[in-house]
Amino acid sequence: MRLVKGCPSTSMNDYHLNTTTMIKHTVRNFPNQEILFKKNDQLHRYTYRDAFNRMSKIANFLENQLGVKPGERIGVLDWNTHRHFELYFAIPGIGATLLQMNLRISTEDLTYVTNHSEASYIFVDESLISVAEAILPNLNTVKGFIIMSDKPLTEIETTLSPIYHYEDVIAKEKANYDWPIIEETTAYGAAYTSGTTGKPKGVYYSHRNIYLHTLAEAALVGVNSNDCLLVIVPMFHGQSWGLVHTATMMGAKMIFPGRYAAEDTSPLVDLMIAENVTISGGSPAIFLPMLHYIKTLDKKPDLSRARFLSGASEPPVSLMKGFKELTGAEIIHAYGSTETTPLAAINYHLNPALVGTLTDDEKWDIRRKQGIPVPGIDLTICDPETGKEVPHDGISVGEICIKGPWITGSYYNHPGSENNFRNGYWRSGDAGTIDENGYLKIVDRIKDVIKSGGEWISSIDLENALMGHPDVLEAVVVGIPHDKWQERPLALIATNGHKNIPKEEFEELLKDKFSKWQFPDQILFIDEVPKTSVGKFDKKKIVKMYEGLYLKASEEVTSEHNS
Repeated sequence: MRLVKGCPSTSMNDYHLNTTTMIKHTVRNFPNQEILFKKNDQLHRYTYRDAFNRMSKIANFLENQLGVKPGERIGVLDWNTHRHFELYFAIPGIGATLLQMNLRISTEDLTYVTNHSEASYIFVDESLISVAEAILPNLNTVKGFIIMSDKPLTEIETTLSPIYHYEDVIAKEKANYDWPIIEETTAYGAAYTSGTTGKPKGVYYSHRNIYLHTLAEAALVGVNSNDCLLVIVPMFHGQSWGLVHTATMMGAKMIFPGRYAAEDTSPLVDLMIAENVTISGGSPAIFLPMLHYIKTLDKKPDLSRARFLSGASEPPVSLMKGFKELTGAEIIHAYGSTETTPLAAINYHLNPALVGTLTDDEKWDIRRKQGIPVPGIDLTICDPETGKEVPHDGISVGEICIKGPWITGSYYNHPGSENNFRNGYWRSGDAGTIDENGYLKIVDRIKDVIKSGGEWISSIDLENALMGHPDVLEAVVVGIPHDKWQERPLALIATNGHKNIPKEEFEELLKDKFSKWQFPDQILFIDEVPKTSVGKFDKKKIVKMYEGLYLKASEEVTSEHNS
């Protein structure tokens, strides 16, 4: 691609895009906007102005008391809390980098991430002290820990040392801080991939990256100061999909629920209803139990202003329809990853060229696609072997490759990861198609596509169809080695009440969209689908558990296989 430099502009090109300008703007324009947070199971309220004062005090503490210098990495072990929100701006605001410490990865990987990033201090919520203590013996660079608790430091027992107390710092430090201008290419924060293969890889987001991503997300989701964000996506994972920054930039009300249990999402629904939540995000694994709870309510809530981003896996049509019909809420399918900040594609408004040409069922079928690329992002599909772009015809499958101002161009200090990039694009490892209207559809992970008798079967499409059964809570499909067909599909199903469902009922769901040879050879009923550290189905583990299931099977699949 050619780079052309023309006539110089008269714009203030030296005005840096950073998160400090973002929070200053919000405090200036929406100082009294509410921020709610859970503490000791009680809902508390303060304002953006209150939060900014506390951010300033933490910035003074880091710089003047701990001597933290620009460029240092500062770790955070915390849930979705108001303190975590304060650190989202205080740490980067002094030029340091916020290390997002994923609570879902193993102790070994968390130790690796902390050492690899060379973190100098770690903020630790009191409930997570044991996590910090578990990695403590093998840490190389950490100089101290700041405990976040409402208890006095004298009542906290820990082997961590030296320790400081977050609220003591707030009480002692001055609220006036001389915020520096952060050069926009400085690393705002760092998130590490979950390390399902090899060691976790570091993605270091620049301030410019975060600012531009925030602008795009605010525009596409239509966020403004009349909205209310419930922060469900973990703040330690890809900065909560950017939603906290988006709500902050636009002056929206925010709710930090603290720690919550995915097994019981009813408190989150109750918060949505009580506080008129209009914005949130989460995986189908979070939204499905929410929908089941809503179905039990005598009076269904009016969430007609709500836009909920759904990611991590494809939302079943039954989920999107259920929310729309019962509450009026829109489930918006979005696509991205740690490497894309994460928003890379979103499926919100129907392409105007298609309005009036589709049936309702066809419209819902489009809604389950990953959407169209976000403005500013260059997204295409390429042959994974040659790198050659494949046709955008909705049929040709290729690897999704992405570049843009908030896409990672490399992994931090990770030699050997060069193959993850080609011709300036990041290679996602996702197999997909793009149709003639620009809609992206994930077929599978490149490594998860089921290759049966020389033909590809999409495990994602099978899962979505199986999820259409009203008694199914979760469904996962994997390819299991087969001595005749190379691989055959296996489905694992978790149901309401742990009951078995006749296979014929699933075949009825599949028959209109799949050939019979594509049906799973077996459907097994389990209590819960194994998941990775970031809540995705752990297909690698599932394949390992069942890898011998079909190898000695006496039955052969139907002769229709190659029809």
